[in-house]
This record gives sequence, C-alpha cells and structure tokens, in this order.
Amino acid sequence: MIAKSNPLPHLFINVFFIVVCLFIALPFVLVISISLSSETSLQQLGYRFIPSEWSFEAYRIVFEKPGTLLRGYGVTFLITVLGTALSLFMTALMAYPISRTDFRYNRPITFYVFFTMLFNGGLIPFYILMTQYLHLKNTLAALIIPAVMSPFNIMIMKGFLDKISKEIIESAKMDGAKEFRIFLTIILPLSTPALATLGLFIAFGYWNEWFYAMLFLDGDKYIPLQLLLVRILSQAEFLANSPMAEVADKLRFAEFPTLSVRMAMAIVAGGPMLIVFPFFQKYFVKGITVGSLKG
Repeated sequence: MIAKSNPLPHLFINVFFIVVCLFIALPFVLVISISLSSETSLQQLGYRFIPSEWSFEAYRIVFEKPGTLLRGYGVTFLITVLGTALSLFMTALMAYPISRTDFRYNRPITFYVFFTMLFNGGLIPFYILMTQYLHLKNTLAALIIPAVMSPFNIMIMKGFLDKISKEIIESAKMDGAKEFRIFLTIILPLSTPALATLGLFIAFGYWNEWFYAMLFLDGDKYIPLQLLLVRILSQAEFLANSPMAEVADKLRFAEFPTLSVRMAMAIVAGGPMLIVFPFFQKYFVKGITVGSLKG
C-alpha cells in the first residue's frame, strides 16, 4: 500500500507564505488609503485601511504643476535607462575575465573587487574626485557614474558565469572567434537570467537615487524625481509647521495636507517600478540561484 502524505506541512507552508504576503501587501494598501484620505480625518481618526473621508486633494497638489514633475520624471527615466544599461555591460565585462580559470590574474583581481566591498575612501575624497578631478558637478554623469560598478553585483555575476561550460568557449576559439566576440555573442546571451535579475536591482537603485543629486547638483535643471519630491515635501512641512502659518490666513499653510501628500508622492514616485517588476519576475529564481556564490 502507498502511504498517504501528511497534508499538514503543506498547509503550514501555505499559511506561512499567505501571512508573509499580507505583511508585504497591507502596508502598500495603507499607503494608498492614506493618500486618498482627507487631512482632517487623518488627524482626528488616524490611519485606516478604508478612508473614512475620501479626498483627492493630495493628488491635486502633486499634479498642480505637471511641468516640474514631468521634468523630474524625464531625468529619472533617462539616468535609469542609461545607468542600468551601462552598469550591466560594465559588470559583465568585469565579471567575465575573473570567472575564467585560465586567466592568470583572476584571483588577485577577484580579491581586489571583494576588498572594495569592505573598505572605501570615504565621502570627502569621493566628492573631491567627482568635482575637482573628473569635473562632473552639475552634470547627468554625476548621477550615473558613481553607481555604475558595484562589487556585490560583480561577484554575483561572476558566480553565474562560473556555471557556463568552458567547452563552449574553447569550441568558439577553435572556430576563430576572439575574446570580445565570444563575450558579446555567447556569454551575454547565456547570461540573460542574471542580467535581468541584476538589471532590475540596478534600475531600482537609479530610480530611487537622490543622494548623489543632492551632493553634485546646484540648479534645478537635472533634478531627479526623488530629490524633487523630497524638496517639495520638506518645504510643505516647513510651511505647515511655521509660525507664519498662523498669520498667513490667505495662504492657509496650516491646513496643508502633509500626511496625505507624503503618501501620494510615494505612490507617484514608485508607481513605474511596480509596473516593471512583474515582467522581470520570471528571471529572479534562476538568476539568483544559478548566480549564487560558491563557498
């Protein structure tokens, strides 16, 4: 007789992941609810999953001047696309030679890459390098170049490339292919799962970038979306909590919906990434599992 499997372990696993999904989804639902609630109801009743008083005032304020917001979206989209493409190419270009066992200096270079994960030069030397030596202040390159090469991404990519059969490379060499052609026509197509996985993580980093913009940008020409929203929110909170709000009845700063505007800005800023994420989800398991580092 065939013994029946115990359904309890499977039930426990299903319940566990349902609870995990709820912990992930409920905060996002709460953010949407707060952004659609009136400021009065938030102050009197607090946060609720279903708004007690619906209001689109926060979104009206966010989109009141669409030109500035669209320019921020354009800058963020540009640095995300260019930065992700350049970062993926440079990461694969660095990881490929150190994954080759026949490369003489693969171990020293691998140690050098790993060493930079533990130590760095600090913020002040980095700022001096970017502004006085590379002259990248107030340029889009200042938002792209600092995040192009990540030692963690290089090591993940190296772990993936270690799994590629070396016989494929040897047979390509026998057919007369050079190293760079092997890299472009064989290695990169075989690395699609790892590139897609790392690409989404890199894109998230560029999309949420605001610190480098705060350091290296003085004007408003290349302000990305995240820094723009931070500035708008900080100014709104300052005006709402300022003593001037008590005497400026005409402007009514004290009634500014800071709580709902904060959540509306979070949705506006993170919305595109929520749309992009499902298209790359199928590559995640294979890309992370196959690209895991060996002990």
